[in-house]
Amino acid sequence: MVHETRPELHHPPAPHHENAAWKGFVEGGVASMVAGVATHPLDLLKVRMQLMGEGSAKAAAGAAGATGAPGGALRVAAEVVKESGVKGLFTGVTATMMRQILYSATRMGIYDILKHKMEEQPHMAPGGLPMYKKIGAGLVSGAIGAAVGNPADMAMVRMQADGRLPLEQRRNYKGAVDAILRIQREEGATALWRGCGPTVYRAMAVTAGQLATYDQAKESLVAGGYMKEGLGAHTMAAFTAAIFASLASNPFDVVKTRLMNMRKPEGGGPAPYSGPMDCAVKTIKLEGPLALYKGLIPTIVRQGPFSLILFVTLEQMKKIMEDI
Repeated sequence: MVHETRPELHHPPAPHHENAAWKGFVEGGVASMVAGVATHPLDLLKVRMQLMGEGSAKAAAGAAGATGAPGGALRVAAEVVKESGVKGLFTGVTATMMRQILYSATRMGIYDILKHKMEEQPHMAPGGLPMYKKIGAGLVSGAIGAAVGNPADMAMVRMQADGRLPLEQRRNYKGAVDAILRIQREEGATALWRGCGPTVYRAMAVTAGQLATYDQAKESLVAGGYMKEGLGAHTMAAFTAAIFASLASNPFDVVKTRLMNMRKPEGGGPAPYSGPMDCAVKTIKLEGPLALYKGLIPTIVRQGPFSLILFVTLEQMKKIMEDI
């Protein structure tokens, strides 16, 4: 009897993301922490400028300048350095690191999983994942990441804003952990998720505008033959993503910052804002619609370097993690 020799089947190794979905969380977390710490002073200036003129009708007259002209940002920076020294520009950096671990690692890891799952669909057309599907993945992952990271986000905002308060009103948190524990003890656990609504909306806008735009821009540049895969394409795609993310997220960021920094009256009266919509309406009514774009220039100035450092570090982390 002749036995037919059947060719041995060689199964290709499972894709990187199937074997270790956790790698996307590690890659995103490390890249985000590096970018967050490097650009923290710009984020602090943005927060300080978003709180300028809060609740004041006089602010409407200067609303155009409040978007953060370079002179305004430099003036705020000079005030911070004069009062607290250069180290004052890094106030709240521990909360920034915690926020990047909780928020950014989560959103980037989930975005990576969702994107790859959609790419594996049998009906997937050639030419890569459509932009609208990347945006969908960004919206979902941004929302989840924001909900997870809201306590650290609140600690960061309060620590950054503390220096603009009168001495007797300052909270003087010792660090991110101390801030979260004191907020829970003094205001209740639910206070840690104050401003979660606009935080989630902002994160959805940022993640869709940043991650989806970066992927799409890089693919278009390389596939169109305009640039080769490498630092040049990564840089151009990163700055494109920064502009889109800044414009989409700034109004949500202003509302989020004001809700998180809100202090309830000591006499037990009503809080300045009852919620995100009330905060947005009062801000527009008292300061004009451009008030929702306060800090826009510092936001773009921060998002540019942040996105560049984030995505360049991310690409390098992917190379490092390939063999792990």
